[in-house]
Amino acid sequence: QVQLAESGGGLVQPGGSLRLSCAASGSIYNIYVMGWYRQAPGKQRELIAAIVTGGSPNYADSVKGRFTISRDNANNMVFLRMDSLKPEDTAVYYCHAGIATTVLGFGMDYWGKGTLVTVSS
Repeated sequence: QVQLAESGGGLVQPGGSLRLSCAASGSIYNIYVMGWYRQAPGKQRELIAAIVTGGSPNYADSVKGRFTISRDNANNMVFLRMDSLKPEDTAVYYCHAGIATTVLGFGMDYWGKGTLVTVSS
């Protein structure tokens, strides 16, 4: 069993900042990728940032230059620093990880339950 737990969402004014955290726990052999998705009301879930282990961060155009993703590999954590937030960033943010639970296993997708970010004055 693998669990992803997010924290750090909340209400922030336009132009403000928030930092999301996500910790992976459980039977983890290897983490291939960690990232963040978001889903706004009435819209599909979209990938906004991800880091493949050993690789460079990738960002959606909508957040490039404003959001920064980082990882703490020793503690199986991923973070999302969000600056210059806009009302259109309002969404539920989901942590995602591709994780192998055994040395012979393929990576599987795991998701957190989501944390709500509301950008409003």
